[in-house]
Amino acid sequence: MRDGASYALDDDGKGARVLRLSGVWLVSTLGTLDTELRALEGPIQRIDMSGVSDLDTVGAWIAWRLIRDHGASVVGQSEEAQRLIGAVSESSGTGAVSKQHPPLPEWVATVVGDRVIDWRDGSVKLLAFLGEMLIAYWQLLCNPRRFRLNALVRQAELIGVTSLGIIGLMSFLVGIVIAQQGAVQLQQFGAEMLTVNLTGRISFRELGVLMTAIMVAGRSGSAFAAQIGTMKLTEEIDAMRTIGVSPMEALVIPRVLACTFMMLLLGFYASLMAIVGGAFVSAFTLGIPFFTFLMRIQEVVPLHDLWVGLVKGPVFGFIVAISGCYQGMQVSGNAEEVGLRTTTAVVQAIFMVIVLDAFFAVFFTEIGWG
Repeated sequence: MRDGASYALDDDGKGARVLRLSGVWLVSTLGTLDTELRALEGPIQRIDMSGVSDLDTVGAWIAWRLIRDHGASVVGQSEEAQRLIGAVSESSGTGAVSKQHPPLPEWVATVVGDRVIDWRDGSVKLLAFLGEMLIAYWQLLCNPRRFRLNALVRQAELIGVTSLGIIGLMSFLVGIVIAQQGAVQLQQFGAEMLTVNLTGRISFRELGVLMTAIMVAGRSGSAFAAQIGTMKLTEEIDAMRTIGVSPMEALVIPRVLACTFMMLLLGFYASLMAIVGGAFVSAFTLGIPFFTFLMRIQEVVPLHDLWVGLVKGPVFGFIVAISGCYQGMQVSGNAEEVGLRTTTAVVQAIFMVIVLDAFFAVFFTEIGWG
């Protein structure tokens, strides 16, 4: 007896081998019986199913395979067993076990074509989203009383105030790394004093605002996508539209404005913390007094370096907010979509920030702010 199903192999006294099946032949009771039946050796002339009390499709298929492979006759089968065995015997069994892939050139062309179509459809949806947002901005300008100031302040707090600690610590440590590694290289040329120039300029122009944008994308951009995506999934956004509340005005615009404005302040704050970190490590490794380092920053860092960072900050914040809100509004189907869209929002935001940073580097060099 094996999990409610059993078999016995004997001789009918006339030289014919008989396989007697008994018990409950269901997918839940067969266990390893199928493997044992496949291992049976020698011909079987007759299969007796009079002892089978219940049978499902899996049990019928095993019985049919025995009948087919041994060319045996079957006796004692019930009407239900006869019907099921007849049904499974009509199956051709010619389907592919594994998916058949097309030739490599055809597969590559198909994948590239699908990606291009996805990119086109995504671009159209993004333009529609931006257009809807611009319309919402115009409606708020025409009717300022509809602007949700409380939502803006709340988002500014979540994006900026609550992130001061982690962004400050990150920027402080980055400043230490820049100053330390820069000093090691510059000492080879006797120019370790230029560590001040290196730390100040790279903090204001690049790393301060860039690292902050990446941090905000991972922290706030993902939150935007997850929050709005969950509301979309639970039909809260549809409910808002039903009662006459614009999701753009209530959810998207406060987040975009708050992220754009707070990135301006956070980028400047991060640059200052990076310089403080550089001054801190320089006081120990280079013998440059802490306040002397800070005073030297004012002399060696051009004012336009500060403006470069201040220009980049709001642009990066806008990109991060748009990416998060857009991906959140695209959620549909199931909860897994929320995670996928959140990941996409972070990846897209970081990618676009780095691309725009490269563009800004070329642009500011061309206008003489290099």
